[in-house]
Amino acid sequence: MWDLILNPFVTVITLLYSLLANNAVLAIVVFTILVRLAMYPLTAQQQRSSVAMQNVQPEMKKLQEKYKNDKEKLAQEQMKLYKEHGVNPLGGCLPLLIQFPIWIGLYQAINHALAATPLQLIDLSGRFLVTGLDHLVPLNNVFLGIDLTQPPTINPVYAMGLPVLVLATSWLQSKLMVPSTPSGNNKDGKPDQAQAMTQSMTTIMPLMMGFFSLSFSVGLSIYFVVSNVITIVQYSMMGKMDWKRVLSLGGGGGPAPAVIESKSAPPKAKPKSGKAK
Repeated sequence: MWDLILNPFVTVITLLYSLLANNAVLAIVVFTILVRLAMYPLTAQQQRSSVAMQNVQPEMKKLQEKYKNDKEKLAQEQMKLYKEHGVNPLGGCLPLLIQFPIWIGLYQAINHALAATPLQLIDLSGRFLVTGLDHLVPLNNVFLGIDLTQPPTINPVYAMGLPVLVLATSWLQSKLMVPSTPSGNNKDGKPDQAQAMTQSMTTIMPLMMGFFSLSFSVGLSIYFVVSNVITIVQYSMMGKMDWKRVLSLGGGGGPAPAVIESKSAPPKAKPKSGKAK
């Protein structure tokens, strides 16, 4: 079954390799762009869903406070609110689910196309769906001294910069895609569970991606970085980039400190005009 994904991926990567001066890194970058273009309708829906979820957060907060003791009523009112605003709370999950087989297929395709083992080198020619690519075998799997088929841990030390980039770009992407929630506690004094979960997601997911990058091939790390950057650029083009919220360590979308201060602190007395007597 995996051949339905693996063989086209191997063919496309090898074809791009031949068109891009036998540069495997460029082939992976262009391949990533092509995959993201093909998935753009889904990712655009995911981004619109994220924006819509952010827009309904104030109303959602009111419902949570109003029906905090009636979970069934709260669920009904939440679904009603989603329906009124055309929000699908699961709209952001579909692109992620589709990307999992792509990640696995790409991981295998990189190892097969770049021939991580002699067995894969022998098997490679039988996977081409386009004739005339056999003469490219074996493909050059080394770039700047880094073996693209191996994880960063068994490459030169500077290859460890890729997991760091994966972590950083994944963190920035998660800050963009996860809806902001007002900061603070509920009326009963307990921490807001939605906000706590949101902050956990923006921390755990990037750490997981960085950990995966330590274990998988360097080529897959390149895919992760390029894919994250494309998502960030797409989100910026929607005009919804809020750098103050994104770069805030708290992760919430609460008011800025200056706004809080202006509401709580008394206004300063204006200096009197005229000469002192």
